[in-house]
Amino acid sequence: MEASYWHQRWQQGEIGFHESQVHPALVEHLSRLNLTKGARLFLPLCGKTLDIAWLLANNYRIVGAELSSIAINELFAALGLVPEITPVGALSRYSEKNIDIWVGDIFDLTSSLLGAVDAIYDRAALVALPEHMRNRYAAHLIVLTHATPQLLITYEYDQHLYDGPPFSVPEKELKQHYGGTYQLQQMAQDQIAGGLKGKVEASTVIWLLQRKKT
Repeated sequence: MEASYWHQRWQQGEIGFHESQVHPALVEHLSRLNLTKGARLFLPLCGKTLDIAWLLANNYRIVGAELSSIAINELFAALGLVPEITPVGALSRYSEKNIDIWVGDIFDLTSSLLGAVDAIYDRAALVALPEHMRNRYAAHLIVLTHATPQLLITYEYDQHLYDGPPFSVPEKELKQHYGGTYQLQQMAQDQIAGGLKGKVEASTVIWLLQRKKT
């Protein structure tokens, strides 16, 4: 999707993709990443997800990337924090204790700006991108994080019946993007009650991606 699409969605408050609760997969499966308290997690295209508050409350450090400044202003307001905002090239860095969010195009973010991260939690980034952008995104994420482990959430459904986003990313495609670098393990697959957006039968798939040993 073009950046203008997402800016318009946030400006008009059309954010049905924003969940009103912490994702159950995060609570259930985060331990599979074997992180220590204080570990730093990268959340690409994070929006104002409530998952961030949960992670902070559980003593993790957060770094995120998000296109919309509206989303991040609302995130910090909900957290009761006033961030320090620093322009850095084409991006802006919103910082407070244990949280840094880079606002702008994720493809402008570099590994040196991001800094070291212990894991990636991709709840809504890969599935937000159309097929022609997903390969570029996955390759960028690998370089950006030096292929750190991932907890990844995808959807599977008949793309002919619903055009997305969120988009269907089947296992075959996922292996094309990540299989050369990561060992992929499916941890759960659950049918979505009532279907995706109430329009099409779909399932949520939870993946653990761990870098292959050389």
